[in-house]
Amino acid sequence: MKTTRSMATALLVVGSALAMHAAQAQTAGIYRTDLLKQDISAPEREAVQVRVDFDPGAFAPRHAHPGEEVAYVLEGTLEYQLDGKPPVTLKAGEALFIPAGTGHSARNVGSGKASELATYIVRKGAPLVAPGK
Repeated sequence: MKTTRSMATALLVVGSALAMHAAQAQTAGIYRTDLLKQDISAPEREAVQVRVDFDPGAFAPRHAHPGEEVAYVLEGTLEYQLDGKPPVTLKAGEALFIPAGTGHSARNVGSGKASELATYIVRKGAPLVAPGK
């Protein structure tokens, strides 16, 4: 009985890790570097900061997050499409606020590499990225 429980627990842990990895899988030409994950003073919330690098022409398909995102362009030119809004093109040094749960996509529309610093205030324990429908 104890062995069965231990096996079930191990499978649950491995399955959860695989599901989390799949939810945050890299898209071709897009590279995510996790920088920070920290509890904050707001109950059940955490801050997550990620650097996202885009190869020329790379596209991050529609997705959403379980909280707010501030996207700050570090280099290059990125076009963001938020649900119900016209596209917004940002260059290095410009930022965009994306409300919680808002579907959006991003594309490198410049001729070289582009990078953003994405800062999220999200529900603790929720997958950071939910694919769009």
